[in-house]
Amino acid sequence: MKKLILVAAIFLAGCGVDGEPVQPSMNVGIGVGSGGVNTYGGVGLHQGPLSIYLGF
Repeated sequence: MKKLILVAAIFLAGCGVDGEPVQPSMNVGIGVGSGGVNTYGGVGLHQGPLSIYLGF
């Protein structure tokens, strides 16, 4: 439930419901190592001193 609230807050901030829209940042990658292939990534918003980042 907490993750859903956080995702909803990021979406609302990103679409500009509380002011001018904030452009999100995204990071995606693929790594290959002795353990096999893995993927990673995340999405975040940065507004002044506030920064929110969700990694997967």
